Amino acid sequence: MSRPVKTPAPSSQAKTPSSQEPRELRQPRDPRAEATREHILDAALEEFSRQGFAGARLEAIAAQAGCAKRMIYYYFEHKEGLYLAVLERAYRDIRESELALDLHALDPADAIRQLAFASFDYHEAHPAFTRLVALENIQEGKFITKMAMIEDVNHSAIKELADILARGQAQQLFRDDLAPVDLHMVISAFCAFRVDHRYTFSKLFGRDLMDAQLRLHHKELLVDTLMRLLKRD
Repeated sequence: MSRPVKTPAPSSQAKTPSSQEPRELRQPRDPRAEATREHILDAALEEFSRQGFAGARLEAIAAQAGCAKRMIYYYFEHKEGLYLAVLERAYRDIRESELALDLHALDPADAIRQLAFASFDYHEAHPAFTRLVALENIQEGKFITKMAMIEDVNHSAIKELADILARGQAQQLFRDDLAPVDLHMVISAFCAFRVDHRYTFSKLFGRDLMDAQLRLHHKELLVDTLMRLLKRD
């Protein structure tokens, strides 16, 4: 009579089948996979920024990204997961562009000027970002609080301005009753308005806010507004 064959006990180090991997671990493992994921995010940014969350179609995103729709589910699990990834990347990109300025090496007034110019240029070069933010506001901020990096976004957006403002106040250059978030609001409002309202503004007042000849004027107008706001009495 043959002896029963013993089944080896499962090893604690056995690799989890890919079908059972947590979604957060399903990151691209090679450059081609990473490129596919980035193509999906690029296409999704355009779709979400034009159609909003409700109107965006995953089929359109997949077609624009040049991949199968199932790849969206593989990397992002569902439509909301993709939208949050797009939202997070959009905010991360603008914050990283600000951190790359090395404003600590500049005096406070020059630092404000460079930060304002950088925000001006970024908003103009990334209209999909301003549309995405506008639509998120139409949705009453439904998704932004679900962002995993929400605290980092809040912190980094204000940290640079807080440092500049504190240095200017210590040098008796800037008034003491302004908060960093006040400056952030003024800069963001000017830069986003210029991009988002260009069509209605042009129809109403006959001035194209994107006109190349107006760029320098608008930049100087923004900085002049900030300097007057900051000026110590």
